[in-house]
Amino acid sequence: QVHLVESGGGLVQTGGSLRLSCAASGSIVSIFSFNTMGWYRQAPGKQRELVATIFSGGLPKYADSVKGRFTISGDNAKKTVDLQMDSLKPEDTAVYYCTMDSFWGQGTQVTVSS
Repeated sequence: QVHLVESGGGLVQTGGSLRLSCAASGSIVSIFSFNTMGWYRQAPGKQRELVATIFSGGLPKYADSVKGRFTISGDNAKKTVDLQMDSLKPEDTAVYYCTMDSFWGQGTQVTVSS
């Protein structure tokens, strides 16, 4: 079993930055043994949407709305997947979820004030 815990969310002004981190624990030898690792978000009244993913052996992929502003990275020593978010906008406000294959975290709230 794999347990994912997100951290780093909070309240930030437009143009600010936040760094989300997803810590994985449980039966894990390497986070890169997962086929995919990524971040999704869900804003109030909207469907959950992909933000960024890393595919095993592949390049990161980003939603068009965050390209150039967000960066996803994995640290196998820490067993974390991070999301660096820069130049934040009010429309980035959402609950952000970490996922590794079929496992999901509980989410962390990000609020960007105008």
